[in-house]
Amino acid sequence: MTSTIRLFFKIGKGTLAPWNPTQKLVIQGPYKYCRNPMITGVLSILFAEALWFNNSIIMVWMLLFFVISTLYFFYKEEPDLQKRFGSAYTQYKKHVPRWIPKLKPYTHE
Repeated sequence: MTSTIRLFFKIGKGTLAPWNPTQKLVIQGPYKYCRNPMITGVLSILFAEALWFNNSIIMVWMLLFFVISTLYFFYKEEPDLQKRFGSAYTQYKKHVPRWIPKLKPYTHE
C-alpha cells in the first residue's frame, strides 16, 4: 500500500483522495499488471481470512466488498479516469485487467 501511495504522489502528482486526484496516469509498479492492485490485495486478504477461519461472514463481506468496488470502479472511477486521461487510459484499460493481475507487464509508448 505504501509503495502505491508513493507512486500516486511521485509520478501521478496527486493522491488517492478524490479532492486531490493524480495529474498523470500511474502505470508503473503494480499498476503495470493490474488496474486496481490495492483492492485486489484487500480481496485476497479477505478471501484468505475466510478460508483460514472457515468463516462465511468474512466470505460474504468479501463478496459484498467486491460487488461494491466493481460498481464504484465501473460507474464512477473509470469514467472519471477516461475523461482526465483520454486515449492513454483507453489503451491502458484495454491491456491491463481490472482485478486479476496478468503475468506480463504493460508497456506503454
